[in-house]
Amino acid sequence: MSKDLNLMAIFPGQGSQSVGMGKDLFENFKVYKETIEEASDALSQDLKKLCFEGPIEDLNLTANTQPAIVASSIGAFNVLKSESGFIPSVAAGHSVGEYSALAAAGVFNCSTAVKAVKIRGKAMQEAVPVGEGGMLALIGPSDEQGIAFCKWVESQNSDFSLEAANFNCPGQLVLSGNQEAIDWAKTKISEFEFEPKPRKVRLIPLKVSAPFHSKLMWPAEEVMRDHLENVDFKTPNFEVVQNINAQSTSDIKEIKENLIQQISGSILWTKSIASFINKNTESDEKSNTYVEVGSGTTLTGLIKKIDTSEIKIFNTIGLEDVKSFVEFYSKLNS
Repeated sequence: MSKDLNLMAIFPGQGSQSVGMGKDLFENFKVYKETIEEASDALSQDLKKLCFEGPIEDLNLTANTQPAIVASSIGAFNVLKSESGFIPSVAAGHSVGEYSALAAAGVFNCSTAVKAVKIRGKAMQEAVPVGEGGMLALIGPSDEQGIAFCKWVESQNSDFSLEAANFNCPGQLVLSGNQEAIDWAKTKISEFEFEPKPRKVRLIPLKVSAPFHSKLMWPAEEVMRDHLENVDFKTPNFEVVQNINAQSTSDIKEIKENLIQQISGSILWTKSIASFINKNTESDEKSNTYVEVGSGTTLTGLIKKIDTSEIKIFNTIGLEDVKSFVEFYSKLNS
């Protein structure tokens, strides 16, 4: 990779899925088609049909969503690599996207990744019965204010559970907990005194089927611990910043433990991106560049709110997106 480029590959998580995702790449790149077929064979499931035809109700099932997203992201990365020799400076994946990032870095292969997240998705869904937990987006307050709000809600009733789950970007925090706490919080948020008072405060219920990244997910952690103990990990080929601590490591045991703890731990996305930004502040001539590898543009929107410098962002949704990035990257390395 060119020494004149600070480039971060970012891999999306649950919520980025849509019917038809990856179809353009599947029809135009052999390596993408081979990746989806490898993942389908590993799961004995037709991911091509699931991704391209849905229905959306099936694609949105957590046990289906997670392997579909990971396979799509690994396929997109393989396209970029085969077309341009792409190697990022560093990578990060949002929640389940961390498996995509680690697969891209060579820690394990695509088959291993999709098998793991299939088990992960099923375990996370089964940890809490449908209807007994959920997630909310808190828009406006700072991270510290969001944490204080959760503690205030929990203090109102010993049965309430509400935690800061995803630190997505400044002014956007996702909360996770049991349905009793969520229902109470929605009706009582106007009574909480945010200091200093934000310009706006909104609490938006999310269309998810479980309280991900909260202590209610502890049963799923044990399932993944049992599974990952028997999975061989390799040292990553490039840095992968992990969600649980916003740090990268080459220690295989630490990588594995971080993946396990991530299930009930918070997603430190803002800090993960900040670690990349801060690492490159000493370079006045380089601009930070990001490529969202996989379906959707969810992370692109978050990046623009975290890195307010002059940046470049690429996506990999379709053929033209890929061509644009390949042209950009190839010129830098010619």
